Amino acid sequence: MIDARSDIWIVIIGMAIGTFLIRYSFIGIVGDRPMPGWLLRLLRFTPVAVLPGVVAPMLIETGGDGSLDPLRLIAAIATLTVGVLTRNVLYAIITGLGLYFGLGAIL
Repeated sequence: MIDARSDIWIVIIGMAIGTFLIRYSFIGIVGDRPMPGWLLRLLRFTPVAVLPGVVAPMLIETGGDGSLDPLRLIAAIATLTVGVLTRNVLYAIITGLGLYFGLGAIL
């Protein structure tokens, strides 16, 4: 019988190999060749597409029941507004963190 610890290590090593192969397929094989212009244009939008995917679960799923936390929602809306109006990431981050922790301390 396999110990539970060895199961975990098998999964970790398998995930590491899978991650390496996925990254190597793009960087190692295609890395020395010029990429087409359409692909470079699409890759510029990768951070913009990933950020909502990282933020949305933290914003929506707060208590396990799918309810919205008003404090996080206010901070997210203010961050988005400042980011769009100023087009400055640092101002947006400072606004969001300031509101979240400031209003959190007050409430």
